[in-house]
Amino acid sequence: MTEQTGVNGLCSGIGCCEATIPFQSKSYFIFFDLSDVPFATFTTCRYAVFTEVNRFKFSTSYITTPGSFEKDAFNLSVVLDWTISSETCKLAQRNMTSYACVSNHSTCIYYIGLGYRCSCIHGYQGNPYLRHGCQDIDECLDSSKCYGICTNKPGSFKCDCPPGMHGNGSIPKNCYTNESNIRLWGKLVIGVSISIMVILLSISLVYRVYQRRKVAALKQKYFEQYGGHLLLEKMKSEQGFSFRVFKEEELKEATNNYDRKNVAGEGGNGTVYKGTMNNIVVAIKKCKTIGERERKEFGKEILILSRINHKNIVRILGCCVEVEIPILVYEFISEGTLFDLLHGKHALLISLNNRLRIAQEAAEALAYLHSWATPPIVHRDVKTSNILLDENFIAKVSDFGASVLAPGGEDQFVTHVQGTRGYLDPEYMQTGQLTVKSDVYSFGVVLLELLTGKKAFYTKAHEARCLAADFLTAVRENNIAAILDDNIAGDGKNMGLITSLMELVKGCLQMEGERRPEMKQVAVTLDATIRALENLQPQGIDIS
Repeated sequence: MTEQTGVNGLCSGIGCCEATIPFQSKSYFIFFDLSDVPFATFTTCRYAVFTEVNRFKFSTSYITTPGSFEKDAFNLSVVLDWTISSETCKLAQRNMTSYACVSNHSTCIYYIGLGYRCSCIHGYQGNPYLRHGCQDIDECLDSSKCYGICTNKPGSFKCDCPPGMHGNGSIPKNCYTNESNIRLWGKLVIGVSISIMVILLSISLVYRVYQRRKVAALKQKYFEQYGGHLLLEKMKSEQGFSFRVFKEEELKEATNNYDRKNVAGEGGNGTVYKGTMNNIVVAIKKCKTIGERERKEFGKEILILSRINHKNIVRILGCCVEVEIPILVYEFISEGTLFDLLHGKHALLISLNNRLRIAQEAAEALAYLHSWATPPIVHRDVKTSNILLDENFIAKVSDFGASVLAPGGEDQFVTHVQGTRGYLDPEYMQTGQLTVKSDVYSFGVVLLELLTGKKAFYTKAHEARCLAADFLTAVRENNIAAILDDNIAGDGKNMGLITSLMELVKGCLQMEGERRPEMKQVAVTLDATIRALENLQPQGIDIS
C-alpha cells in the first residue's frame, strides 16, 4: 500500500504530482487522467490545489481517507502575482484619467514585460490607489526609532537629544549630559589630529625634498656620464653651432608627456614621438637600450653626428642626456617611410624613374657618411623603413643614431642599432667584423625592394621567403623577370637598363665584403642609369 500511495511529506509522482506555474501566466487549467495509475482501483480521491510550494506537505491519508485533505486545505495559501495593464510607468502617466497611482505620495513601479504597480513612497503607508490613500507614518510612535526628543515630519522624523545634552538621539545612550567632558575630549581629539597632520606633512615634505635631490643627483650623474659638459662647452665655444642639449621637461612638454597619440613610429630599437618645440615640429626618439661602450663615448660621437650636413640625411637637432638612456631629437620628416610607400596600406604606384631617384639619393647619403668622417660612419641598419620621404618625396636617410667605436677596436664608427633580419650582412653575422661594405649589402636589399615591390622577408604560397635568396636563385636560373615588379617587368624597352641594375644589386649582395662596390660607386652607377632612362623616355609622373 505504501508503494502505491507514496511517502508522507514527499510529492514525488507516486500518489502526488506537482508542477510549477510558468512566470507571467494569465491562466492555468488542470485536468486528471488516472486510467493507468495503480491506486485508481481502490480510491476515488481527486484533488488539485494552487498554493505556495513550501506550504503544501503531502500525506498518504489524502488518498486513503476521504475528507482528510479538506481539513488541511484551510491552512494553505496562494500568492497572486498581478500588475495593472501592460504599460510602462512612463506610458501610463501620459493618461492621468486611467493612471492608477492617484495618491499624492504614491509612486509607480514597473515590472518588465508585465505592467506596473503602485506603492506609497518612503515615510508613507496606506492605499496608493485611493486619493489621499498614502498617509504619513508617525515614526515617533515607534520608541525604537528615537531615544531622545522625537519630532514627526512629513515622510520622515527628527530625533534630538534633550536640552542640555549632546549626541545622537537615534542611538541608545548616546545623549551626554557632561558638556565639559565633551569639550575636553573634543579639544583633545582636535589637538591630536592637528599634531598627526603636522607630523605627516613634515614627513611628506622631507620625503619630497629627498626625492627631488635624489632625482637631481641621478640626472647629474647621467649628464656627466654622457658627456653633457663637453657638449655645453662646444656649444659655447663655437658660433653657429645649432645643436642643443635639452632638458627632460622640455621633451615631455613637447610630446604631452609622451602621449601614445603622438607616436610617429615604433620598432625594436625604440619609439619615435612627434613633438612641437617653439612652434617647430620635431621627431623625438626614445631608445630602449644602450651598450656600455656607447655610454662612454656618447658625448664625443654625438658631436661628430651633429655636424653631419647633407640634403639626404635627417639632421640631428639635439639630445637629452639627463636620463638613463639618451633621447635624440631630429628634424621631422612628414611623408613617412619608403617602406610604407612600397608596402603600406596606401602604397602608391611609383615610376621606375622615381624608384631610381630615391635609391640614388639614399646612396649619396650613405656615401657621404662613409667618406665625410675619419674614421667613416657606418649606418648599420640600412632598410626601407629608415629611409624617410619629405613633402617633395625626397629621400632622407634616418636612424643612424649615436655611433660607437666598431667591435674589435677597429678605427671606425657604427651605430648602436644591431640590424634587421633580411638586411644584415652575412659576412658580419659570421665574423663579427663590421665595415662600410655592410651598409652596401643592406642597400642592395633596399634596391631590390624598389625593383621587385617585395619585402625583404615576404610570404609566398604560405611560405616565408627571403628576397635576397630568391634574387640569387633567379640570377642562377637566368629568370630575373620572375621577381620584378609587374609595373617594371611589363615595360620591355627598359629591360636593358634593368638588367644592368640587377648586376649592380648582384654586386652589392656578394658574400665577401671586399667584392662589393663602394657606396660612392653605387651612387654614380644609379645616377648614370637615371640619365640613360631619361634619354629613352619622357619623365613619368613623380608619385602616381
